[in-house]
Amino acid sequence: MDISGFFVAAAVILLIYLFMIFPNPLRRRRFDVFSKKYIAHRGLFDNKSTAPENTIPAFRKAVEKSYGVELDVQLTKDKKVVVIHDYDLKRVCGVSVKISELTFDELSRFKIFNSEEHVPLFSDVLKIINGSVPLVVEIKSEFVGGELCEKTAELLDDYNGNFCIESFSPFSLLWFRIHRPKFLRGQLATNFVKDRIEKSLPVKIVLTNCLANFISFPDFISYNHKYANQFSFWVCRKILRARTACWTVNDELSLEKAEEIFDAVIFDGFEPSEYK
Repeated sequence: MDISGFFVAAAVILLIYLFMIFPNPLRRRRFDVFSKKYIAHRGLFDNKSTAPENTIPAFRKAVEKSYGVELDVQLTKDKKVVVIHDYDLKRVCGVSVKISELTFDELSRFKIFNSEEHVPLFSDVLKIINGSVPLVVEIKSEFVGGELCEKTAELLDDYNGNFCIESFSPFSLLWFRIHRPKFLRGQLATNFVKDRIEKSLPVKIVLTNCLANFISFPDFISYNHKYANQFSFWVCRKILRARTACWTVNDELSLEKAEEIFDAVIFDGFEPSEYK
């Protein structure tokens, strides 16, 4: 290959790369509402108290303090949208059973971290938040999750408040891109290689480097704050001017560093000493 052919090939590869990671540049201002508040991860929780993560008391506390709220949604066996992070109850209830294997009534019998609280319905959480603070909804699906996306969207259709959808799955976000194009979308990501997440190496490379953005066409990228200098994320943020959020900051020092880099900050394990 001569020198001109080399530059042509390099230019083509660069254009393909930029096409794959390019975020949606048209709705940047809509993300402003999320950058004006700290966002409480799974509510303002304390798993040693009466307000465990992703429960009604944790969300009430976040609203009372005027923090934004981040939460996770899944489907039960009887297709109810519930708010819980893990795919099973082993960590939060000490029981090795999947959320998808239980009806909501069965799920409600288990208490979270030995408290009096159980996994809530998403509809009940929406009533508590009631548009008072910005809401970040993570779709807990490893692939498409079309039914979960559809039922979550139906509950949000009549919700009167600022909210956005985010997911690690670009295909779940594609569902919203097609069926609810007005919903604000965020691509969740981390360094899947360094975090040793159980996925094939090609999938790890694609997701770490935001190479599926052409599928989800995200309005913002929510990246693990520990890997803020990951190359593709840096390109998205600095060159392509993507709006950004970080997860999950656990102390004041990390908060100060994150605020210099990210537009929005999701925190847990402490309370920020100052409000924006």
